[in-house]
Amino acid sequence: MASKGSILVLGAGLVTKPLVHYLSDHGWNVILASRTLENAQKLVDGAAHTEVHQFDITSADHSLLDELTKRSVAVISMLPYIYHAAAAKVAIKHKKHFLTTSYVSDAMRALEADAKAAGIVMLNECGVDPGTDHMSALKIIDDVHSKGGQVVSFTSYCGGLPHPKDNDNPLGYKFSWAPRGVLLAAKNDAIFMRDGQEVKIPAGTLYDSVESFDVEGVGKFDGYGNRNSLNYVNIYRIPETKEIIRGTFRYNGWCATLRKLIDVGYLSESEHVGLPGKTYAKLTAELIGSPESNDVRNATAARLQLAPDSAIMKALDFIGVFSEDIVASAKSPIDALVATMLPKMQYKAGEQDMIFMQHKLRVEYPAEKKVETIISRMVSYGDDKIGSAMSRTVSYPVAIAARLLLDGIVRLEPGLVIPSIPELYNPILEELGSKFGITWTETYTSETL
Repeated sequence: MASKGSILVLGAGLVTKPLVHYLSDHGWNVILASRTLENAQKLVDGAAHTEVHQFDITSADHSLLDELTKRSVAVISMLPYIYHAAAAKVAIKHKKHFLTTSYVSDAMRALEADAKAAGIVMLNECGVDPGTDHMSALKIIDDVHSKGGQVVSFTSYCGGLPHPKDNDNPLGYKFSWAPRGVLLAAKNDAIFMRDGQEVKIPAGTLYDSVESFDVEGVGKFDGYGNRNSLNYVNIYRIPETKEIIRGTFRYNGWCATLRKLIDVGYLSESEHVGLPGKTYAKLTAELIGSPESNDVRNATAARLQLAPDSAIMKALDFIGVFSEDIVASAKSPIDALVATMLPKMQYKAGEQDMIFMQHKLRVEYPAEKKVETIISRMVSYGDDKIGSAMSRTVSYPVAIAARLLLDGIVRLEPGLVIPSIPELYNPILEELGSKFGITWTETYTSETL
Protein backbone atom coordinates (compact mmCIF):
# COMPACT_ATOMS: atom_id res chain seq x y z
CA MET A 1 0.00 0.00 0.00
CA ALA A 2 1.40 3.38 -1.02
CA SER A 3 1.78 5.80 1.88
CA LYS A 4 -0.90 8.47 2.20
CA GLY A 5 1.66 10.75 3.82
CA SER A 6 3.06 11.14 7.34
CA ILE A 7 1.27 11.70 10.63
CA LEU A 8 3.31 12.96 13.56
CA VAL A 9 2.43 11.30 16.88
CA LEU A 10 3.87 12.94 19.99
CA GLY A 11 4.40 10.74 23.04
CA ALA A 12 5.06 7.01 23.42
CA GLY A 13 3.23 6.43 26.69
CA LEU A 14 1.04 3.60 27.95
CA VAL A 15 -1.89 4.27 25.60
CA THR A 16 -0.21 5.14 22.29
CA LYS A 17 0.51 1.73 20.69
CA PRO A 18 -2.95 1.00 19.20
CA LEU A 19 -2.99 4.48 17.62
CA VAL A 20 0.36 3.98 15.88
CA HIS A 21 -0.53 0.53 14.57
CA TYR A 22 -3.97 1.64 13.37
CA LEU A 23 -2.53 4.55 11.39
CA SER A 24 0.20 2.34 9.94
CA ASP A 25 -2.34 -0.33 8.95
CA HIS A 26 -4.41 2.34 7.18
CA GLY A 27 -1.60 3.54 4.96
CA TRP A 28 0.12 6.38 6.77
CA ASN A 29 3.77 6.72 7.61
CA VAL A 30 3.84 7.29 11.38
CA ILE A 31 6.50 9.58 12.79
CA LEU A 32 6.68 8.86 16.51
CA ALA A 33 8.51 11.42 18.64
CA SER A 34 9.13 10.66 22.29
CA ARG A 35 11.36 11.81 25.11
CA THR A 36 12.39 8.16 25.62
CA LEU A 37 13.66 6.67 22.37
CA GLU A 38 13.64 3.12 23.71
CA ASN A 39 9.92 3.31 24.49
CA ALA A 40 9.18 4.58 21.00
CA GLN A 41 11.21 1.81 19.38
CA LYS A 42 9.36 -0.88 21.35
CA LEU A 43 6.01 0.68 20.55
CA VAL A 44 6.46 0.63 16.75
CA ASP A 45 7.68 -2.99 16.71
CA GLY A 46 5.61 -4.90 14.14
CA ALA A 47 4.19 -1.78 12.48
CA ALA A 48 5.14 -0.90 8.91
CA HIS A 49 5.91 2.63 7.69
CA THR A 50 7.18 4.06 10.97
CA GLU A 51 10.11 6.14 12.14
CA VAL A 52 11.06 7.25 15.63
CA HIS A 53 12.76 10.37 16.94
CA GLN A 54 13.88 11.46 20.38
CA PHE A 55 12.20 14.73 21.31
CA ASP A 56 11.48 16.46 24.61
CA ILE A 57 8.63 18.97 24.44
CA THR A 58 9.95 20.65 27.60
CA SER A 59 13.23 21.61 25.93
CA ALA A 60 13.73 25.14 24.64
CA ASP A 61 14.76 23.88 21.20
CA HIS A 62 11.69 23.00 19.12
CA SER A 63 13.50 22.87 15.78
CA LEU A 64 12.91 19.11 15.46
CA LEU A 65 9.20 19.54 16.24
CA ASP A 66 9.08 22.25 13.58
CA GLU A 67 10.76 19.98 11.01
CA LEU A 68 8.61 16.90 11.76
CA THR A 69 5.38 18.91 11.77
CA LYS A 70 6.23 20.45 8.42
CA ARG A 71 6.68 16.94 6.96
CA SER A 72 3.32 15.70 8.26
CA VAL A 73 -0.30 16.00 7.18
CA ALA A 74 -1.49 16.08 10.82
CA VAL A 75 -0.22 16.00 14.40
CA ILE A 76 -1.70 13.81 17.13
CA SER A 77 -0.53 14.68 20.63
CA MET A 78 -0.60 11.94 23.26
CA LEU A 79 1.48 14.08 25.61
CA PRO A 80 0.20 15.32 29.00
CA TYR A 81 -2.38 18.03 28.38
CA ILE A 82 -0.15 20.86 29.62
CA TYR A 83 2.08 20.40 26.55
CA HIS A 84 -0.63 20.35 23.86
CA ALA A 85 -0.69 24.10 23.30
CA ALA A 86 3.04 24.29 22.56
CA ALA A 87 2.70 21.58 19.92
CA ALA A 88 -0.55 23.05 18.58
CA LYS A 89 1.14 26.40 17.93
CA VAL A 90 3.62 24.67 15.63
CA ALA A 91 0.79 22.79 13.89
CA ILE A 92 -1.04 26.07 13.33
CA LYS A 93 2.14 27.65 11.95
CA HIS A 94 2.39 24.90 9.32
CA LYS A 95 -1.40 24.61 8.78
CA LYS A 96 -1.62 20.99 9.93
CA HIS A 97 -4.66 19.48 11.68
CA PHE A 98 -4.09 18.81 15.38
CA LEU A 99 -5.80 16.07 17.41
CA THR A 100 -5.72 15.08 21.09
CA THR A 101 -7.64 12.90 23.53
CA SER A 102 -7.50 15.49 26.33
CA TYR A 103 -10.02 17.95 27.70
CA VAL A 104 -10.09 21.39 26.09
CA SER A 105 -7.79 23.53 28.20
CA ASP A 106 -7.80 27.31 28.45
CA ALA A 107 -4.49 27.31 26.57
CA MET A 108 -6.02 25.37 23.69
CA ARG A 109 -9.14 27.52 23.69
CA ALA A 110 -6.94 30.60 23.34
CA LEU A 111 -5.61 29.21 20.04
CA GLU A 112 -8.99 28.77 18.38
CA ALA A 113 -8.92 32.04 16.40
CA ASP A 114 -5.45 31.19 15.09
CA ALA A 115 -6.59 27.69 14.12
CA LYS A 116 -9.56 29.11 12.21
CA ALA A 117 -7.32 31.60 10.42
CA ALA A 118 -4.98 28.74 9.46
CA GLY A 119 -7.92 26.66 8.23
CA ILE A 120 -7.12 23.70 10.48
CA VAL A 121 -9.17 21.52 12.81
CA MET A 122 -8.08 21.15 16.44
CA LEU A 123 -9.98 18.07 17.60
CA ASN A 124 -9.93 17.57 21.38
CA GLU A 125 -11.66 15.19 23.82
CA CYS A 126 -11.53 12.25 21.40
CA GLY A 127 -10.43 9.42 23.67
CA VAL A 128 -12.60 7.45 26.09
CA ASP A 129 -13.22 9.90 28.96
CA PRO A 130 -13.35 12.44 27.51
CA GLY A 131 -14.37 11.14 24.12
CA THR A 132 -16.66 8.17 23.68
CA ASP A 133 -18.48 9.22 26.84
CA HIS A 134 -19.67 12.25 24.85
CA MET A 135 -20.36 10.23 21.72
CA SER A 136 -22.36 7.42 23.32
CA ALA A 137 -24.33 9.87 25.47
CA LEU A 138 -25.18 12.17 22.58
CA LYS A 139 -26.29 9.28 20.40
CA ILE A 140 -28.94 8.51 23.03
CA ILE A 141 -29.81 12.14 23.75
CA ASP A 142 -30.23 13.06 20.09
CA ASP A 143 -32.49 10.04 19.62
CA VAL A 144 -34.59 11.02 22.67
CA HIS A 145 -35.02 14.56 21.34
CA SER A 146 -35.99 13.28 17.90
CA LYS A 147 -38.90 11.45 19.57
CA GLY A 148 -40.07 14.50 21.53
CA GLY A 149 -38.49 13.49 24.82
CA GLN A 150 -36.87 15.71 27.44
CA VAL A 151 -33.80 14.62 29.41
CA VAL A 152 -34.53 15.73 32.98
CA SER A 153 -31.63 13.86 34.56
CA PHE A 154 -28.27 12.75 33.16
CA THR A 155 -25.44 11.06 35.06
CA SER A 156 -22.35 9.48 33.57
CA TYR A 157 -19.44 7.71 35.26
CA CYS A 158 -16.36 6.03 33.85
CA GLY A 159 -13.39 4.25 35.39
CA GLY A 160 -10.21 2.60 34.20
CA LEU A 161 -9.64 -0.18 36.72
CA PRO A 162 -8.14 -3.64 37.21
CA HIS A 163 -10.29 -6.55 36.08
CA PRO A 164 -12.08 -7.82 39.23
CA LYS A 165 -9.91 -10.95 39.27
CA ASP A 166 -6.76 -8.80 39.32
CA ASN A 167 -7.98 -6.28 41.89
CA ASP A 168 -5.47 -7.44 44.50
CA ASN A 169 -3.99 -4.42 46.27
CA PRO A 170 -5.41 -2.27 49.11
CA LEU A 171 -6.02 0.75 46.86
CA GLY A 172 -8.02 -1.14 44.23
CA TYR A 173 -6.06 0.46 41.42
CA LYS A 174 -3.24 -0.19 38.94
CA PHE A 175 -1.73 2.36 36.60
CA SER A 176 -2.72 2.13 32.94
CA TRP A 177 -1.92 5.76 32.12
CA ALA A 178 0.38 8.50 33.40
CA PRO A 179 0.65 8.01 37.20
CA ARG A 180 1.30 11.66 37.96
CA GLY A 181 -1.84 12.65 36.05
CA VAL A 182 -3.89 10.08 37.95
CA LEU A 183 -2.74 11.50 41.28
CA LEU A 184 -3.14 15.14 40.29
CA ALA A 185 -6.77 14.48 39.32
CA ALA A 186 -7.44 13.90 43.02
CA LYS A 187 -6.82 17.62 43.60
CA ASN A 188 -9.48 18.79 41.13
CA ASP A 189 -12.70 20.44 42.17
CA ALA A 190 -16.08 19.32 40.86
CA ILE A 191 -19.19 21.23 39.84
CA PHE A 192 -22.48 19.60 38.93
CA MET A 193 -26.25 20.11 39.09
CA ARG A 194 -28.68 18.22 41.31
CA ASP A 195 -32.39 19.04 41.74
CA GLY A 196 -31.85 22.12 39.61
CA GLN A 197 -29.20 23.52 41.97
CA GLU A 198 -25.48 23.97 41.36
CA VAL A 199 -23.27 21.90 43.67
CA LYS A 200 -19.57 22.72 44.04
CA ILE A 201 -16.98 20.44 45.63
CA PRO A 202 -13.86 22.50 46.44
CA ALA A 203 -10.43 21.40 45.22
CA GLY A 204 -8.75 18.99 47.59
CA THR A 205 -12.05 17.73 49.06
CA LEU A 206 -13.25 15.70 46.08
CA TYR A 207 -13.11 12.45 48.01
CA ASP A 208 -15.29 13.79 50.80
CA SER A 209 -18.31 13.44 48.49
CA VAL A 210 -18.10 9.85 47.30
CA GLU A 211 -21.21 7.82 46.42
CA SER A 212 -21.46 4.02 46.35
CA PHE A 213 -22.56 2.04 43.30
CA ASP A 214 -23.33 -1.69 43.12
CA VAL A 215 -23.56 -2.77 39.48
CA GLU A 216 -24.77 -6.31 38.98
CA GLY A 217 -22.33 -8.36 36.94
CA VAL A 218 -19.61 -5.71 37.07
CA GLY A 219 -18.78 -4.80 40.68
CA LYS A 220 -19.01 -2.31 43.53
CA PHE A 221 -17.60 1.16 43.00
CA ASP A 222 -17.06 4.55 44.57
CA GLY A 223 -18.16 7.41 42.31
CA TYR A 224 -17.22 11.09 42.52
CA GLY A 225 -17.61 14.21 40.38
CA ASN A 226 -15.25 14.95 37.52
CA ARG A 227 -14.48 18.60 36.79
CA ASN A 228 -17.26 20.99 35.71
CA SER A 229 -20.30 19.01 34.56
CA LEU A 230 -22.29 22.20 33.93
CA ASN A 231 -20.24 22.85 30.80
CA TYR A 232 -21.92 19.84 29.25
CA VAL A 233 -25.48 21.08 29.54
CA ASN A 234 -24.97 23.00 26.29
CA ILE A 235 -22.55 20.53 24.71
CA TYR A 236 -25.03 17.71 25.25
CA ARG A 237 -27.90 19.96 24.13
CA ILE A 238 -30.01 19.35 27.26
CA PRO A 239 -31.00 22.79 28.60
CA GLU A 240 -34.11 21.13 30.06
CA THR A 241 -32.18 18.95 32.52
CA LYS A 242 -32.47 19.36 36.29
CA GLU A 243 -29.52 17.09 37.00
CA ILE A 244 -26.16 16.54 35.32
CA ILE A 245 -23.23 14.75 36.91
CA ARG A 246 -20.17 13.47 35.09
CA GLY A 247 -17.96 11.42 37.35
CA THR A 248 -15.29 8.80 37.87
CA PHE A 249 -15.50 5.22 39.15
CA ARG A 250 -12.93 3.71 41.51
CA TYR A 251 -12.91 0.55 43.59
CA ASN A 252 -13.20 0.90 47.34
CA GLY A 253 -9.89 1.89 48.93
CA TRP A 254 -8.62 4.44 46.43
CA CYS A 255 -10.63 7.49 47.44
CA ALA A 256 -10.20 7.08 51.19
CA THR A 257 -6.45 6.54 50.90
CA LEU A 258 -5.87 9.41 48.46
CA ARG A 259 -7.84 11.75 50.72
CA LYS A 260 -5.42 11.04 53.55
CA LEU A 261 -2.38 11.37 51.27
CA ILE A 262 -3.66 14.85 50.39
CA ASP A 263 -3.94 15.63 54.12
CA VAL A 264 -0.36 14.47 54.70
CA GLY A 265 0.91 16.61 51.84
CA TYR A 266 2.05 13.89 49.47
CA LEU A 267 0.26 15.43 46.49
CA SER A 268 2.22 18.67 46.74
CA GLU A 269 4.02 19.68 43.55
CA SER A 270 6.29 22.13 45.38
CA GLU A 271 9.98 21.40 45.73
CA HIS A 272 10.80 19.81 49.08
CA VAL A 273 14.17 20.99 50.37
CA GLY A 274 16.82 18.28 50.46
CA LEU A 275 14.43 15.58 49.26
CA PRO A 276 16.68 13.32 47.18
CA GLY A 277 18.50 10.94 49.50
CA LYS A 278 15.96 10.97 52.33
CA THR A 279 14.02 7.88 53.32
CA TYR A 280 10.28 7.76 52.79
CA ALA A 281 9.84 7.53 56.56
CA LYS A 282 11.81 10.75 57.00
CA LEU A 283 9.85 12.53 54.24
CA THR A 284 6.54 11.45 55.80
CA ALA A 285 7.69 12.64 59.22
CA GLU A 286 8.54 16.05 57.80
CA LEU A 287 5.24 16.30 55.92
CA ILE A 288 3.18 15.63 59.06
CA GLY A 289 5.22 18.15 61.05
CA SER A 290 7.02 15.60 63.23
CA PRO A 291 10.54 15.51 61.75
CA GLU A 292 12.11 14.06 64.91
CA SER A 293 9.54 11.29 65.41
CA ASN A 294 10.92 7.82 66.18
CA ASP A 295 7.59 6.17 65.30
CA VAL A 296 6.43 7.78 62.08
CA ARG A 297 3.65 5.29 61.45
CA ASN A 298 1.88 5.90 64.78
CA ALA A 299 2.52 9.64 64.53
CA THR A 300 0.85 9.62 61.10
CA ALA A 301 -2.10 7.62 62.40
CA ALA A 302 -2.57 10.14 65.20
CA ARG A 303 -2.21 13.08 62.81
CA LEU A 304 -4.86 11.59 60.49
CA GLN A 305 -7.08 10.42 63.37
CA LEU A 306 -6.92 6.82 62.20
CA ALA A 307 -6.62 3.58 64.10
CA PRO A 308 -3.16 2.08 63.53
CA ASP A 309 -4.75 -1.13 62.21
CA SER A 310 -7.23 0.66 59.90
CA ALA A 311 -7.53 -0.22 56.22
CA ILE A 312 -6.11 3.18 55.22
CA MET A 313 -3.00 2.70 57.37
CA LYS A 314 -2.50 -0.73 55.82
CA ALA A 315 -2.79 0.87 52.38
CA LEU A 316 -0.12 3.42 53.37
CA ASP A 317 2.08 0.53 54.51
CA PHE A 318 1.60 -1.08 51.10
CA ILE A 319 2.58 2.12 49.28
CA GLY A 320 5.75 2.36 51.36
CA VAL A 321 5.51 5.84 52.89
CA PHE A 322 6.86 4.54 56.23
CA SER A 323 9.70 2.55 54.72
CA GLU A 324 13.45 3.09 54.91
CA ASP A 325 13.64 3.06 51.11
CA ILE A 326 15.53 6.04 49.71
CA VAL A 327 13.86 8.73 47.60
CA ALA A 328 16.24 8.67 44.65
CA SER A 329 15.73 11.69 42.42
CA ALA A 330 12.33 13.25 43.10
CA LYS A 331 12.21 16.90 44.08
CA SER A 332 8.55 17.13 45.15
CA PRO A 333 6.38 14.92 47.38
CA ILE A 334 4.10 13.93 44.50
CA ASP A 335 7.04 12.73 42.43
CA ALA A 336 8.33 10.76 45.39
CA LEU A 337 4.87 9.24 45.75
CA VAL A 338 4.78 8.24 42.08
CA ALA A 339 8.20 6.63 42.45
CA THR A 340 7.06 4.35 45.28
CA MET A 341 3.53 3.62 43.97
CA LEU A 342 4.32 2.78 40.36
CA PRO A 343 6.45 -0.36 40.91
CA LYS A 344 3.85 -1.76 43.30
CA MET A 345 0.77 -0.88 41.22
CA GLN A 346 1.62 -1.95 37.69
CA TYR A 347 -0.10 -4.65 35.68
CA LYS A 348 1.82 -7.90 35.62
CA ALA A 349 2.01 -10.16 32.58
CA GLY A 350 -1.32 -11.89 32.09
CA GLU A 351 -3.31 -9.40 34.18
CA GLN A 352 -6.24 -7.54 32.67
CA ASP A 353 -7.52 -4.02 33.05
CA MET A 354 -11.12 -2.91 32.60
CA ILE A 355 -12.89 0.19 31.37
CA PHE A 356 -16.40 0.56 32.73
CA MET A 357 -18.69 3.38 31.63
CA GLN A 358 -22.31 3.94 32.64
CA HIS A 359 -24.81 6.61 31.61
CA LYS A 360 -28.17 6.90 33.33
CA LEU A 361 -30.88 9.15 31.90
CA ARG A 362 -34.35 9.98 33.12
CA VAL A 363 -36.47 11.03 30.18
CA GLU A 364 -39.95 12.53 30.09
CA TYR A 365 -42.27 12.29 27.09
CA PRO A 366 -44.99 14.89 27.84
CA ALA A 367 -47.16 14.00 24.84
CA GLU A 368 -47.27 10.36 25.85
CA LYS A 369 -47.35 11.06 29.59
CA LYS A 370 -44.48 8.62 29.99
CA VAL A 371 -41.22 8.56 31.96
CA GLU A 372 -38.36 6.40 30.76
CA THR A 373 -35.13 5.42 32.50
CA ILE A 374 -32.27 4.57 30.16
CA ILE A 375 -29.10 2.88 31.38
CA SER A 376 -26.23 2.56 28.92
CA ARG A 377 -23.13 0.52 29.80
CA MET A 378 -19.81 -0.27 28.19
CA VAL A 379 -17.39 -2.79 29.67
CA SER A 380 -14.10 -3.48 27.92
CA TYR A 381 -11.34 -5.79 29.10
CA GLY A 382 -7.74 -5.80 27.98
CA ASP A 383 -5.13 -8.55 27.80
CA ASP A 384 -1.58 -9.15 26.63
CA LYS A 385 -2.68 -10.12 23.13
CA ILE A 386 -4.97 -7.23 22.17
CA GLY A 387 -3.52 -4.58 24.49
CA SER A 388 -4.91 -2.88 27.57
CA ALA A 389 -8.52 -1.74 27.63
CA MET A 390 -7.27 1.74 28.48
CA SER A 391 -4.94 1.94 25.49
CA ARG A 392 -7.57 0.64 23.07
CA THR A 393 -10.44 2.80 24.28
CA VAL A 394 -8.27 5.93 24.37
CA SER A 395 -6.32 5.42 21.13
CA TYR A 396 -8.84 3.99 18.69
CA PRO A 397 -11.35 6.88 18.79
CA VAL A 398 -8.74 9.51 17.90
CA ALA A 399 -7.19 7.15 15.33
CA ILE A 400 -10.55 6.64 13.63
CA ALA A 401 -11.27 10.37 13.78
CA ALA A 402 -7.93 11.08 12.09
CA ARG A 403 -8.77 8.65 9.28
CA LEU A 404 -12.23 10.14 8.79
CA LEU A 405 -10.84 13.68 8.70
CA LEU A 406 -7.78 13.06 6.54
CA ASP A 407 -9.57 10.79 4.06
CA GLY A 408 -12.25 13.46 3.61
CA ILE A 409 -15.04 11.19 4.85
CA VAL A 410 -16.03 13.75 7.50
CA ARG A 411 -15.65 17.47 6.90
CA LEU A 412 -15.26 19.62 9.99
CA GLU A 413 -15.20 23.39 10.27
CA PRO A 414 -11.80 24.85 11.18
CA GLY A 415 -11.25 25.70 14.82
CA LEU A 416 -11.70 23.90 18.11
CA VAL A 417 -13.88 20.77 17.84
CA ILE A 418 -14.99 17.91 20.10
CA PRO A 419 -16.81 14.80 18.81
CA SER A 420 -20.34 16.02 19.55
CA ILE A 421 -21.97 15.84 16.11
CA PRO A 422 -23.58 12.73 14.55
CA GLU A 423 -21.40 13.00 11.44
CA LEU A 424 -18.40 12.29 13.66
CA TYR A 425 -19.68 10.22 16.57
CA ASN A 426 -21.74 7.74 14.53
CA PRO A 427 -18.91 6.38 12.35
CA ILE A 428 -16.49 6.30 15.30
CA LEU A 429 -18.91 4.34 17.49
CA GLU A 430 -19.79 2.02 14.60
CA GLU A 431 -16.16 1.12 13.90
CA LEU A 432 -15.33 0.72 17.59
CA GLY A 433 -18.09 -1.88 17.80
CA SER A 434 -17.69 -3.70 14.50
CA LYS A 435 -13.87 -3.92 14.45
CA PHE A 436 -12.79 -3.75 18.08
CA GLY A 437 -15.75 -5.07 20.09
CA ILE A 438 -16.11 -1.85 22.08
CA THR A 439 -19.89 -1.49 22.40
CA TRP A 440 -22.57 0.10 24.56
CA THR A 441 -25.68 -1.79 25.70
CA GLU A 442 -28.86 0.04 26.66
CA THR A 443 -31.75 -1.01 28.88
CA TYR A 444 -35.05 0.88 28.96
CA THR A 445 -37.75 0.90 31.64
CA SER A 446 -40.94 2.99 31.42
CA GLU A 447 -43.66 4.22 33.74
CA THR A 448 -46.64 6.51 33.41
CA LEU A 449 -46.33 10.18 34.41
